[in-house]
Amino acid sequence: MAELPLAPVKRIIKQAGAHRVSEDAVEELRDEVEDFAEERARDANDLAGHAGRKTVQADDVKASR
Repeated sequence: MAELPLAPVKRIIKQAGAHRVSEDAVEELRDEVEDFAEERARDANDLAGHAGRKTVQADDVKASR
């Protein structure tokens, strides 16, 4: 299920220079962004766990790159 609202994603595409944006394009980018963020969050959580912490910290997110 999608977590991110479509309007901010559409604004991002328009800020990147698009004049017009199809709803399919907005939904596709939203899905890609959510997949990417979920993968990064899992990696950051694993790093926190390996460090013996339950709290994910900014350094875990940075290291998940």
